[in-house]
Amino acid sequence: KKGTALDHKNILSTIKHGGGNVMVWGCMAHNGVGNLEVINGRMTALSYIEALRRNLKSSARKLGLQDTYIFQQDNDTKHSANVTREWLLYNAPRRLRTPPQSLDLNPIEHLWHHLDQEVRNNHITGRDSLESTLIHSWNNISSNITKKLVESMPRRLEAIIKANGLHTRY
Repeated sequence: KKGTALDHKNILSTIKHGGGNVMVWGCMAHNGVGNLEVINGRMTALSYIEALRRNLKSSARKLGLQDTYIFQQDNDTKHSANVTREWLLYNAPRRLRTPPQSLDLNPIEHLWHHLDQEVRNNHITGRDSLESTLIHSWNNISSNITKKLVESMPRRLEAIIKANGLHTRY
């Protein structure tokens, strides 16, 4: 239906391709991308916390971030589960709180799209090929891209406020 492409029900966080599909965890900052981890099986709140435990601090170090960085995620149920919120309270105390349907605010959604396009430009022959292509493509994302996405945050926040928490052009 026209105008509903950004509705939460129409957005998937997996990257699908003819060679299979995988769930990944990744993060970004102004100066580049952090770690990318392929998640085996279905992601739950507990497996999400494990991915954070393995990758969040090391990604922050890799990106040269101080402990004062602001952590942002969407409102997926794994992200908003009580166990996740408690873990984040002690491990990422500075978080950007967002409206329930706030994919517009999360600049990493644009990186997932970019990564999906990169994967589609490769000949994927199976899961191993998909995973290696994802990792290679992720590690080659330019800091110019992440810089532009992070610098768009003030405009994103302003747009979501003007839209009363509804979807925006972002």
